[in-house]
Amino acid sequence: MSNEILIRGGLVLTMDQGVEFTGDILIRGGVIVARGQGLTTRGRVVQASGCVVTPGLVNTHHHLYQTLTRAVPGGQDALLFGWLKTLYPIWARFGPDEIFTSTQIGLAELALSGCTLTSDHLYLYPNGARLDDSIAAAAEVGLRFHPTRGAMSIGESRGGLPPDSLVEEEPAILEDMIRLVDAHHDASDGAMLRVGLAPCSPFSVTRDLMRQTALLARDKGVMLHTHLAENDEDVAYSLAQFGCRPGQYAEDLGWTGEDVWHAHCVKLDYSESAMFARSGTGIAHCPCSNCRLGSGIAPIRRMRDQGVKVGLGVDGSASNDQGNLMAEARQAMLLQRVSLGADAMSAREALEIATLGGARVLGRPDCGMIAPGKRADLAIWDVSGVESAGSWDPAALVLAGPSRVRDLFVEGRQVVGSGHMLTIDLPRVVERQNLLARRLAS
Repeated sequence: MSNEILIRGGLVLTMDQGVEFTGDILIRGGVIVARGQGLTTRGRVVQASGCVVTPGLVNTHHHLYQTLTRAVPGGQDALLFGWLKTLYPIWARFGPDEIFTSTQIGLAELALSGCTLTSDHLYLYPNGARLDDSIAAAAEVGLRFHPTRGAMSIGESRGGLPPDSLVEEEPAILEDMIRLVDAHHDASDGAMLRVGLAPCSPFSVTRDLMRQTALLARDKGVMLHTHLAENDEDVAYSLAQFGCRPGQYAEDLGWTGEDVWHAHCVKLDYSESAMFARSGTGIAHCPCSNCRLGSGIAPIRRMRDQGVKVGLGVDGSASNDQGNLMAEARQAMLLQRVSLGADAMSAREALEIATLGGARVLGRPDCGMIAPGKRADLAIWDVSGVESAGSWDPAALVLAGPSRVRDLFVEGRQVVGSGHMLTIDLPRVVERQNLLARRLAS
């Protein structure tokens, strides 16, 4: 039986130097082998007429475990630090089942919004939970996965934010980082699983752990990730505790370079973002979460113009409540327009940030584009429905929708078909998730 798939007759947005065409895409063995008109195959044919085909969207920042704590009372109207203090005690009651189930829900939600590659930042491991629980969940769902081994080591008794029950000893953190990379990281082209290292934030770990993690990551050849300059409180903490702004803190500790990406960066000043551009440091822009927590509007237009690598992140569902990456692209575009003017960002640029931009941030030159030799990560959007009715530009998905994908392929494997998950029994997982949430609430 042929291992080919032909996607026929769609309007294809390649993200390859502005190339757009109506025609076909031929996939073989998980790789795109041809694009154009009149392609043929002895394998399966997927009709895409009346649809727009894009590269799969790329999510550069998430806390998948937080899908179990959406819209928690007491945390809905708080700034970052107050929000964390509300949720830490709830998260402390998680275990392996909560991590596994919430990860599956979060990944399914992303898949239905057209996402094929996502990172995850898991920085707490209560009651025997491990990053392996997330990795097992992702293997069943079928998305390309870049989990990061997060960590917190400064608890309340030492002046940190998290309760002492959620922090770990730093030697144990580094030991588990080594274990996870050795057990799971795949550096090969087309890898379905890569592991990064990600101490949670400057206010939850020591400078020594940040330095040691950077050294370890470079020794192992893996990427580094953390939160940085998320809001005014974050900057004030850095100035008070470290005597410098967050960007300088990152550079001093070895946390800049092509192998580093930081989440949020709402409050980076011009010189800091210029330093990120020079060093090749990436940024995960999380506009909906930044709005929800009142953190501000990240200067993405300025950063892009400076040459900073920027991708999108939905962030955790406790600070965004949704995990829809197409909605995130729309919000990114609108925030730049409301702050700088209607010509500050186009829908096409927002879509590019959501695809190719994210792939670059995560160090995946094999993803984010529809071109021969790239991985077969594709989203098919049905623009014949009510969301797009009357639209003069069917490629303007960010403006007119839809925000839910019809079909999704990851490494040539179909994960979503006709708007439904094909790899897991989603209604059963939703039922399990709601049961776990009720237990936590009670």
